[in-house]
Amino acid sequence: MTVFEDLKWRGLVNDVTSQEVEDAINKGGLKFYIGVDPTGDSMHIGHYCTVIAIAKRLMDAGHTPILIAGGGTGLIGDPKPNVERPMISKEKVKNNIDCIKKQISKLLGKEITIVNNADWLCDMNAIDFLRDYGKHFNINYMLAKDTVKRRLDIGITYTEFSYMILQSIDFLKMYEKYGVTLQVGGQDQWGNITAGLELIRKIHGVDVKCYGFTVPLITRADGTKFGKSESGEALWLDINKTSSYAFYQYLINTEDSKVIDYLKKLTFLSKEDIDKLEVSLNEHPEEREAQKALAREIITFLHGEEEYNKALNISESLFSDKIWNLSSEEIISSIKDVPRFEVENNTNLIDLLVNEKIVSSKREAREMITGNAISINGKKEINLEKVITKSDAIEGKVLLIKKGKKNYFLGLMQ
Repeated sequence: MTVFEDLKWRGLVNDVTSQEVEDAINKGGLKFYIGVDPTGDSMHIGHYCTVIAIAKRLMDAGHTPILIAGGGTGLIGDPKPNVERPMISKEKVKNNIDCIKKQISKLLGKEITIVNNADWLCDMNAIDFLRDYGKHFNINYMLAKDTVKRRLDIGITYTEFSYMILQSIDFLKMYEKYGVTLQVGGQDQWGNITAGLELIRKIHGVDVKCYGFTVPLITRADGTKFGKSESGEALWLDINKTSSYAFYQYLINTEDSKVIDYLKKLTFLSKEDIDKLEVSLNEHPEEREAQKALAREIITFLHGEEEYNKALNISESLFSDKIWNLSSEEIISSIKDVPRFEVENNTNLIDLLVNEKIVSSKREAREMITGNAISINGKKEINLEKVITKSDAIEGKVLLIKKGKKNYFLGLMQ
């Protein structure tokens, strides 16, 4: 397969600005850019597809990436579908960009050129903005763009309306200063990418060879965004914000109907390897080989083999009730997406279950205990008079209480 055929097979091409895009990508030697939103101090799994995975594939094909950290546009914010983005401070944006720069270079394995669009946006005055750029944008053209059109019914401020022009200036500056001829972005960036191409052609002529393509949004089977935990928290690429164990649990529970799609888009496994995993999924879905491969490939790429093995060990220990094989620190640092509370020494178990809202009443607590539905650190607790002491806790510190089969609660002994 050619490079572009591989991208299409993986489902990574949503729209292209012209048929020439395929030839240009197959030929190699392009300078391309991808924008990174600096509203957080870490990228999340959504960025992993549109920034890291795409950039690496194009790099491996002989193209050169230049990434834009939106120090200027980040102060405005790309219009959201149904609400205006909150403003963040210049200091916060600067800190976020510094963190993201380190993250990108580490993940892509080399020093990547990362530029800040604040360099050309933040010193521009209002008159220059209107004379040099605003005159090239027809209001009717802007109103027809999806990012604007979907906000018209509920209202859109001029600040957000002007975002399209700011991002178009980015493409123009990247072309003029760095020789960039290809922009890549998520499918929601199509309007901004095509507006940038129009600006380049109006200023430098219609014969300029610049291109754009967009990557489809990755969703779960129910249509919601891929990469959000049950609590709504994003899966961050920074291991200090999302542990390898949390990543593992999310990926290992991927729906059968979506796992092959994720393997194609998010891993660097070959077509042959993915085809074998698809056969395994169809013939022996209970073995979850495809989900295991997805977790292994992503976690190893992000954090290394040691972290993957650690996540696997923690998961296997928890779900085979061998929790005593783990240290208290491994449990505390890995299991974050569960309710936490402090536990005093010599606390009555029934009182603890009620006070921490693990159950709704003492009656329910007694029913759960006598029904073998309460476990403490992997051991079923059937004693209605049980008093919790430090001897029940791992290293005298941690109580992992399980109610039923899936509900976990983390108690920290005082």
